[in-house]
Amino acid sequence: MTNAELAILSLVAEQPRHGYEIEQVIEERGMREWTEIGFSSIYYLLKKLEREGLIEGQLETAERGPARKVYRITPAGMEAWRAGLLEALSVPRRCYQPLQLGLANLPGVPPAEALAALRQYRDALADRLAHVQARWENRQPLPYFVDAMFDYSVTMIRAEMEWVTRFISRLEDQTD
Repeated sequence: MTNAELAILSLVAEQPRHGYEIEQVIEERGMREWTEIGFSSIYYLLKKLEREGLIEGQLETAERGPARKVYRITPAGMEAWRAGLLEALSVPRRCYQPLQLGLANLPGVPPAEALAALRQYRDALADRLAHVQARWENRQPLPYFVDAMFDYSVTMIRAEMEWVTRFISRLEDQTD
C-alpha cells in the first residue's frame, strides 16, 4: 500500500467521509508536508480503495447541496489499515531525494555553481520551515497525533537545514 493510499484509508477509518471532506482534513492537518496527495488524486485513490474492497461508498443526500458519495471502511479495509499503520510505525524506509542525486553528480559542476545551488536549497528549506511552523501554530490546539506530525516535520526540516549548512561550509573550505 502506498503512503497516499494509507493516508486516505486512515481518514476513512477515523469516520465515514466524502471526498471533499477528506481534502479539508488533509489541508487542516498539513498532510501534504509528508505525503504526496494531490486534490485530484483523492478521488482516484478512493475509487481504487473501493475496487480493492477496502472501503465502500454510498450516495447520501445532504441538507444543502447535491448528494455526495460517503465512504466507509470495510472489515478488509480495517485489516489493511491496521497492517499498514503498524508497518509504517515499525519499518524505517529509505527516502530517496533529488538532493542525493545532485550530491552524487557534484563533481560535474563548478564549485561556485554548486554552492549557489546549495544556498538556494537551504533558503528554500528555511521558507518551508517557516511555512510549516506557521501552520502548526495557527492550528493549535491539535490532537496529540497531529501535533506529533507537525513536530516531526519541523524537526526533520531543521536537521536537513543543519546538514546542508555544514556541507556548504565544507565545500567553501575546499574551494578556498
